[in-house]
Amino acid sequence: MRHSIPSIKSALTNLTLPPSALIVDIFGTEALPLALELHIPKFVYVASHAWFLSLYVYSPVLDKQIQGPYIDQKESLKIPGCKSVQPNDLVDPMLDRNNLEYKEYLTVAKNFSKSDAILVNTWDELQHRELKALNDEDGELSSLLKVPVFAVGPLVRQGESETGQATESVIQWLDKQPKESVVYVSFGSGGTLSYEQMNEIASGLELSEQRFVWVVRACASTSEAVDAAFFTTGCSGDGFGDELDHQIGKYLPEGFVERIKSKNVGLFLHEWAPQVTILKHPSIGGFVSHCGWGSVLESLTNGVPIIAWPLYAEQRMNAALLVEELGVAVRTAVLPMKNVVRREEIASLVRKVILVAQNGKSNHVRERVKEVRVSAEKALCQGGSSYTALSHVAKIINKQDI
Repeated sequence: MRHSIPSIKSALTNLTLPPSALIVDIFGTEALPLALELHIPKFVYVASHAWFLSLYVYSPVLDKQIQGPYIDQKESLKIPGCKSVQPNDLVDPMLDRNNLEYKEYLTVAKNFSKSDAILVNTWDELQHRELKALNDEDGELSSLLKVPVFAVGPLVRQGESETGQATESVIQWLDKQPKESVVYVSFGSGGTLSYEQMNEIASGLELSEQRFVWVVRACASTSEAVDAAFFTTGCSGDGFGDELDHQIGKYLPEGFVERIKSKNVGLFLHEWAPQVTILKHPSIGGFVSHCGWGSVLESLTNGVPIIAWPLYAEQRMNAALLVEELGVAVRTAVLPMKNVVRREEIASLVRKVILVAQNGKSNHVRERVKEVRVSAEKALCQGGSSYTALSHVAKIINKQDI
């Protein structure tokens, strides 16, 4: 990103129409000075949530306060005005303070104040406490950040581009399933699992006796990271066929694919799935998710409860937020990135989410996720919190309200 700045400058200065504003993500903050040269407003877009942003902003203070590895701390890490963070739930760059990634992480934290404002992909009703702490003029976070924070979410994909044979086949299969009876299993664009864990998931799904759609990806080798698939994403062919069944079967227990297909209780997809289309479907009753924030928002805005399976980045923090703060998810007893989650627990979590929906019984997680979906819709409507925030950002860009 640092090496790309001259190219970005050249692209911006050679535009026929000059840009109205420069918006960078957290990896592009060193490009912010280009906006000064162009005399345009500059923003940082945080694709995650306000609690994540709060930790990020406060990290330079924690760096001075705490000695030794964060992961070895006996108590949670306190953030002014926000929920504390357990050491096990910290973001990946904070796991090794001697790594170059950690030093770059701190640099980004300090670069936030070089913008005119921060845009974060959440909404006020979801995280009022954290947003208040970030914008409180007398608060410690605000004094570190020095610029306002606007909650402009939930910004999610709409799924119009998810077309083709694979998408049509998925919809046809889901159309035949009862309402909220199917659990969707996917670990994101980059998530990979061990052969042992893949087998436990397969056995757990079978043991649960519930319907499922599973996006199956090649197992990780013992030397690969849990996000190893980032560099092979999209390298898949058609999502169906006997040849593909054979390919998928190599990662799963012997005879598993055949048994599931003969009973017609499961659907396997290879590498990629039309996720937005799937989550919008009324037959989906739960989502086994890696808890990437994009996937989380796609699930919440469709009223689908989550079985949290965090693997990397800020996903452990996301899972803690979903389970402990928002009450829209359940999670495994052990961290999937460190331990193998056994089939009995997987079956229990799937039943907990799906069977309650089928039996029509009251369930706090399911009720809560429906409430969150409604609040998300209201936030984006005219007069809603995110609509109002975006309107204010537009005024800043038009230089009406600096």
